[in-house]
Amino acid sequence: MKTVTDRFLEYVKHHTTSDESVKTCPSTKQQSLFASFLAEECKQIGLDNITVDDNGYVYAFLPSNTDKDVQNIGFIAHMDTSPDASGEHVSPQITRNYDGKDIVLRSVSISPEEFPDLAKYKGETIITSDGITLLGADDKAGIAEILTAMEYLIQHPEIEHGKVSICFTPDEEIGRGADLFNIATFGADFAYTVDGGAVGELEYENFNAARANITVQGKSVHPGQAKNTMINAGLIAAEIISAFPTDETPSTTEGYDGFFHLCYCNSNIGSANLAYLIRDFDKQSFENRKAFIENLIAEKNKKYHNRIYLTIYDEYQNMINQIQDKPHIIELAKSSMVECGITPIIQPIRGGTDGARLSFKGLPCPNLFTGGHNFHGPYEYIPVSSMEKAVKLIVTICKNVVNLKI
Repeated sequence: MKTVTDRFLEYVKHHTTSDESVKTCPSTKQQSLFASFLAEECKQIGLDNITVDDNGYVYAFLPSNTDKDVQNIGFIAHMDTSPDASGEHVSPQITRNYDGKDIVLRSVSISPEEFPDLAKYKGETIITSDGITLLGADDKAGIAEILTAMEYLIQHPEIEHGKVSICFTPDEEIGRGADLFNIATFGADFAYTVDGGAVGELEYENFNAARANITVQGKSVHPGQAKNTMINAGLIAAEIISAFPTDETPSTTEGYDGFFHLCYCNSNIGSANLAYLIRDFDKQSFENRKAFIENLIAEKNKKYHNRIYLTIYDEYQNMINQIQDKPHIIELAKSSMVECGITPIIQPIRGGTDGARLSFKGLPCPNLFTGGHNFHGPYEYIPVSSMEKAVKLIVTICKNVVNLKI
């Protein structure tokens, strides 16, 4: 058997950054190549009915080895890495017997002073990138953990389990991972995404999410003859930005706090474009945030004679509305964690997952930890022991679903 570390070190070297500007699925050829690689890996360990569909989704199945009537469980991870940092030429670095001090890489240092969780792993083996790229634990750790758990179950037929469905999805990082997911092909009664952070994380609440795009049409003339003629779109954009509450941004909020996030701003005299992310756990507060922006733009349009254009569209919803009446799914994960000696950490996702959208499509799908930290940048790291715990948890969940009471 390959270890989860062996798999992970191999997977992160595949360049699979997704590209939001490309509308095909998958958005990059490299994801298709990785999908074919993973399909072959599934074949080698002995999974059944392996397919890579036309959109790059990898499906594979572990047959049931019990005569009992057992629910079909599923595990999902995504193949792409975030465009927020380079995912090309990833060179994983291994720090053995971590001494509790800074991990010095080529261009950055990962310090326990800046990232206090790092100090918890003194004496352990920690994997990072070389500091130039991201590492890719989000979510190649999830893929490695799922496949290592499946191989373990195949190699240990004495462990009774039902049918297990797995899927590796493209383009999750650009919000499209669930777009073309075939729930009928997957066939599970419920599933877990393996796409979380630190050991113990179990998440079944996420933001309600929307995006607001604002376009300002200015009037550009020579500044020497601009009196009563020029309309500076950049200044109007600045006025709009300054109207948002300064204490409701990502950097000033935590827990169940919602926020407005200015994620794009480009302006000149003639035009300006702003993009805001709107996030809130509470549905009514979420609607109030959208109304705030609509009212703000209506007010500015009165002042500037309808030169501002607004579009708002919803991205995903809080999955708790689809999970809360199915407590057995959460209890299975919690009790399995306890059996593995892991303390469950129930917390909301300050973001979204494929699982949120899949839950609304009819596949209840909470999120499990991978063990990684500081995703989407060169400060990313993952302890080997955390990946091993994730493998053990997946195996235990598959074992315990045989006796699941619904």
